[in-house]
Amino acid sequence: MSVVSAIVLAAAALCATMAVAWLVAIRTGSSGWVDAIWSFAVGIIGAFLALVPFVEGDNDHRRWLVALLALVWSLRLGVHIAGRTIGDSRDDPRYRQLKQQWGASSSSRLFWFLQVQAAAAFLLAMSIMAAAHKPAPELGPGDWIGVAIWVVAIGGEALADRQLNAFRGDPRNKGKVCDVGLWRLSRHPNYFFEWLGWLAYMAIAIGSPWAYPWGFAALAGPILMYWLLVHVSGIPPLEAHMLRSRGVQFRRYQERVNAFWPGVPIAATTREGT
Repeated sequence: MSVVSAIVLAAAALCATMAVAWLVAIRTGSSGWVDAIWSFAVGIIGAFLALVPFVEGDNDHRRWLVALLALVWSLRLGVHIAGRTIGDSRDDPRYRQLKQQWGASSSSRLFWFLQVQAAAAFLLAMSIMAAAHKPAPELGPGDWIGVAIWVVAIGGEALADRQLNAFRGDPRNKGKVCDVGLWRLSRHPNYFFEWLGWLAYMAIAIGSPWAYPWGFAALAGPILMYWLLVHVSGIPPLEAHMLRSRGVQFRRYQERVNAFWPGVPIAATTREGT
């Protein structure tokens, strides 16, 4: 299969998958399934683009390594989101707010919104492909640095999710803001580690610019993910919902803890300095 054919097939598959996600969201009334399907789609299509041999000199070990990273990431995230959706049939507050803004045209607007998500998924899959097809004959330092970043990212995101689930599962915390573990260092540690994971493909892909200029395509992953999480579909709508539901309590949390980058809470720093 040629490079062009594989890319066109991947793009078409992502568009079709997000059309299915739209149907699922409409039929079930729960948009949480959208994010689960999107996560699975990025991993599967990314792994497909990683494993298809394009050029002579492709390293089989690197292609399988990158495909495995993409699949494990998508499996963990997709299963986590699916489990959360099954446990709570309410619509995701971010999508609920969009539907309220869209009004009577919410169904058609949601369809095209998910096609935009398909385009974002395509760029992420291209990042995976760029890493997998780096034409270096052996696995090198960049590959192992990428694996190390990926392990930290997956472990950190899983820990943040576990801490949040434990907090929410305690009846004594009903109506409170999670401020334990990693959530004391960042208001969205799961988003931070999600972004960090995309640096792994960049570390693997980028080598000698004159030998593999396409490696810089892997920059699309962390750049796009940062923009989406911090400025578009992640933090802004979620924090707007939290302010509506938690009010002053969440406002105080915002004043103490960084939104994205982990750091020592402001209040703790002040106490240490006095």
